[in-house]
Amino acid sequence: MAGGAFAPTSGGKEYPGKFTFRVFFTCLFAATGGLIFGYDLGISGGVTSMDVFLKDFFPDVYQKESSVKASDDQYCKFDSQILTLFTSSLYLAALVSSIGASMATRKYGRRPTMMTSGLLFAAGAIVNGLAKNVVMLIVGRLFLGFGIGCANQSVPIYLSEVAPSKYRGALNMMFQLFITIGILIANSLNYAFARLIGGDMAWRLSLGGAIVPGLIILLGSCFLPDTPNSEIERGNYGRAKDLLLKLRDVDNVDEEFNDLVEASEKAKLVKHAWLNIFKRKYRPQLVFAVCIPMFQQLTGMNVIVFYAPVLFKTIGFGSNASLLSSLITGFVNMLATFASILTVDKLGRRKLFLMGGTQMLICQVVITIAIAMKFGVSGNPGVISGTYAGAVVAFICVYVAGFAWSWGPLGWLVPSEIFPLEVRSAAQSINVSVNMIFTFVIAQIFTAMLCHLKFGLFICFAVCVVIMSIFIYKLLPETKGVPIEEMTVVWRNHPHWSKYFNEDDAQFETSKPKDIASA
Repeated sequence: MAGGAFAPTSGGKEYPGKFTFRVFFTCLFAATGGLIFGYDLGISGGVTSMDVFLKDFFPDVYQKESSVKASDDQYCKFDSQILTLFTSSLYLAALVSSIGASMATRKYGRRPTMMTSGLLFAAGAIVNGLAKNVVMLIVGRLFLGFGIGCANQSVPIYLSEVAPSKYRGALNMMFQLFITIGILIANSLNYAFARLIGGDMAWRLSLGGAIVPGLIILLGSCFLPDTPNSEIERGNYGRAKDLLLKLRDVDNVDEEFNDLVEASEKAKLVKHAWLNIFKRKYRPQLVFAVCIPMFQQLTGMNVIVFYAPVLFKTIGFGSNASLLSSLITGFVNMLATFASILTVDKLGRRKLFLMGGTQMLICQVVITIAIAMKFGVSGNPGVISGTYAGAVVAFICVYVAGFAWSWGPLGWLVPSEIFPLEVRSAAQSINVSVNMIFTFVIAQIFTAMLCHLKFGLFICFAVCVVIMSIFIYKLLPETKGVPIEEMTVVWRNHPHWSKYFNEDDAQFETSKPKDIASA
């Protein structure tokens, strides 16, 4: 199968390999792990804007919302720590499970961890769909979080290891694409159930419907092979080489196979990945494993995803209208992700980061001005015209598009491709953990921040976008087209990060183990 829009690039060593149907469909089915994360991101904000859901589980919030008049402070009508705990509790569970999943992916392989993620997520969906009280909701959310932690740990690594290096960016971004598809499906179901069914069944079907993406990744993983890297890591050399031959669709993969074996031999010398990852020679990559997921959340995008319906209700939309508006932004989110897939291996990671950051910054400034002019600091907008509300939604959509083709997919791609095998699972766990920590914090404090900072909340996010764009411009080397096991060379040659490597590291990295390509 021809590469088509998945344009190959060069950089470092280049192994032979084709963009085949086998590679595409293997990555496609693995990437469906993003559905569970996306579905939850979209569904939770939708149900918390349903009056019947609030009335059943959060009556104080419902009473406060229903008693707020147009002349009252609109910024504060959803300020409830119990309500935000419903959304954010999941991410604490994901944080915990990602640490356990890092050890599981290394010891048992990527595929079993992906299967576990689907099983746990499906269990959480059942509990939430049958919930009778807040405790059942939280327990269900914890199970969902355990599943998401396992998926976010294993799927990006799986995709980066299976994909040929020259197409790795596009194929890895399919994970983010399925996150956006999950968000769009969730937004669609929220709107349809609220409009066509209503009552308790609306939110029960929305929450219980999470069982479908859980079963998709569970059953899909049953038909997937593990990665060549994982097979080698567990001593299955023959199986790994056969798999590599099938994935690359060429007659000779000895060079790539021997480099994978070399990386595995080095990895075996590292007995405690969680201790070694803090060594000086891994410092450059570790900085990005922490900063990229942190900055990804500080763009403010998850505020839009989590609370889009709540936010739109705050600026004057009705309940169903707010769900429709979040459905529109979800559709834009998915479409813009395609732009990233089609350009990441042409333009590279750095350009997309910087271009997307500029687009988000401009939109945040415009949105801040629009909300400040209408709501001021009192939160009393008076009469909101359809033109004003439509303009705000339009700029939010442009902002969402900027995130969706830059920091959204690149936030998963870059950390999963920059670490050597010996610390890759631990590094991905750190990446997921930081992501979940900041997702939890943003989800937990958003409504309180909106209440107290008013429109200034969006200024905070704009400042963060400026800082993280400077960080990328100064410190991130370009990684497009570089084989995953050759990535250390990129950091060694960077003017800032080269000081973290010494001659002993270089000798260790260039020493070749016994050639076992004939295994």
